[in-house]
Amino acid sequence: MPLANRQSPLSEILAAADQVILGKSRQTRLALCCLLAKGHLLIEDLPGVGKTTLAHTLARLLGFQFSRVQFTSDMLPADILGVSIFDRERSAFRFLPGPVFSQVLLADEINRATPKTQSALLEAMEEGQVTTEGETRPLPQPFFVIATQNPSNQIGTFPLPESQLDRFLLRIDLGYPDHNAERALLESGGRREQLPTLAARLAPAAFAALQQQVAAVHASPALLDYLQLLVEATRRDARLVHGLSPRAALSLLAAARAWAFTDGRQMVLPEDVQAVLPAVARHRLRLLSGSYADAEDIATLIHSIPVA
Repeated sequence: MPLANRQSPLSEILAAADQVILGKSRQTRLALCCLLAKGHLLIEDLPGVGKTTLAHTLARLLGFQFSRVQFTSDMLPADILGVSIFDRERSAFRFLPGPVFSQVLLADEINRATPKTQSALLEAMEEGQVTTEGETRPLPQPFFVIATQNPSNQIGTFPLPESQLDRFLLRIDLGYPDHNAERALLESGGRREQLPTLAARLAPAAFAALQQQVAAVHASPALLDYLQLLVEATRRDARLVHGLSPRAALSLLAAARAWAFTDGRQMVLPEDVQAVLPAVARHRLRLLSGSYADAEDIATLIHSIPVA
């Protein structure tokens, strides 16, 4: 039985998020799974469909220290990481931390920044630290980047390079709301004004304990065989520029464990792998045509691998 139907902190978080992000329960659950699996989340879609609201909602419900950066083409790495200024009273330089020094950094419209500024986040996302002016500084823990980006065909965007995309555990899109959800929005207004009223449902220590439980969810040898068959199939697929890397395979397993955990289970099933595979793979698999794999491509891949 899914946690969404049981009394638990996670069910409360999902239920509260569903009151803000209407009609997007699956995307909300995937986003929560990403954080439970200690990953970073990329949300891509058109402006105005709720990307920023979803990121802000999760941060508030989880009680994390939160910073938001609106990326622009003239932004510099120091605007994110921080800068040293000269303190006349002390006759010494003093470091002023940037917004990256938070538990959740909302990198809003990240692909509107130049590649130089985008790359400033690489070390932070991979190592949980930043190096500025020759000194390495640890970031608060836990540390998550929730980035939003607009479609790359829009004016004023700089596509994220593969090395940066690979740092995101999952990539989701929200899409337009269904008829009933949009009608509810029209009748009651937008949901952004609800954000200040959202209370944290978990303490940081409790969330860390849940992450440890997620990492301990059992994956049988047969399940690992199935996961490897899927990964190896991407490497043989003639339509793709390249297949999933070993890091992507680890990401797939971590996300599947989190999906199983939010379903109230301590064992990963093939259905869990299938459920998260599109979010793990779509930003990592590029077709020879130049576009990234879509949901139909991923479904074809899944159906090509028999479940033992």
